[in-house]
Amino acid sequence: MIGKLQRVPLREIWKNEAKDFTSWLAENIDALNEALETSFSIVEKEKSVGSFYLDIMLEDSDGHLAIVENQLEKTDHDHLGKVLTYMTNLDAKAAIWITSSPREEHEKAVHWLNEHTPADIAFYLVQVEAVKIGGSDPAPLFTVIVQPTEIAKEVGLEKKEYAERHHLRKEFWQQLLEKAKERTKLHSNTSPTIYSWIGTGAGKSGLSFNYVITTGFVGAELYLDRGKEYPTLNKERFDALYKHKDVIENTFGGNLTWERLEHRRACRISFRFKEYGLKDKATWEQAQIKVIDAMVRLEKALRPYIKSLPS
Repeated sequence: MIGKLQRVPLREIWKNEAKDFTSWLAENIDALNEALETSFSIVEKEKSVGSFYLDIMLEDSDGHLAIVENQLEKTDHDHLGKVLTYMTNLDAKAAIWITSSPREEHEKAVHWLNEHTPADIAFYLVQVEAVKIGGSDPAPLFTVIVQPTEIAKEVGLEKKEYAERHHLRKEFWQQLLEKAKERTKLHSNTSPTIYSWIGTGAGKSGLSFNYVITTGFVGAELYLDRGKEYPTLNKERFDALYKHKDVIENTFGGNLTWERLEHRRACRISFRFKEYGLKDKATWEQAQIKVIDAMVRLEKALRPYIKSLPS
């Protein structure tokens, strides 16, 4: 015969959170360790932190501190603030927030903390319940709702790097556009962005003169993309320009990269400087001067043929 698992209201077992539950947990920390797959040991209960009191302070086998904040109710902002306050003031490496009812908003907050903090910092959100089978004594049931993972840390690092690239790109474009005004009016109405390219119309719908920067190159290009409503027009325009390839490259003063992009809608004609990139700020000025010059020459070489392209 198999018994039925029954949940027991927590307050029937631990009437007072501080006196009853915290005291029980301090004496039975192995139950929490089993759920978390950790090996914390007790350092102090009701640890004074300024004018506040931390429920339990732990340490791992390497001597790193961890804090435990108990809440036998729904999670709230007050306890989230306590978790962060205790952790930072005690310079702890891990925080364990135990609750009877985690709110979705706080789950997301703890996920965010795991993503955006260093690899050696860990945040846990743990749900505690009491259960029994038939007439048995009630037993605690810990369920880990949120915990640190290598994937979460990697995602957080990627987000940080992504944000840094946004900042660098906008700074690069601000500098480039200021310099470009001294050579050409082509991008005079263009604003710096966080994206890897900035562009302006080339005189026909679906054509644009773009600057591009990545970690591996900086370049100037004519990008051809009239849209999905004109499935063959981009290739027709590209082919029309390609007929004049030798004259265009002679006017430009060098070989261009002609990309018909057979399996894509768009096409591209470009010139790239592969010795420059986004992260090497020391070379930005030189890269900007060279790519602006390339853009001036590219427009001069292509402009006479753009007017006669099919619409």
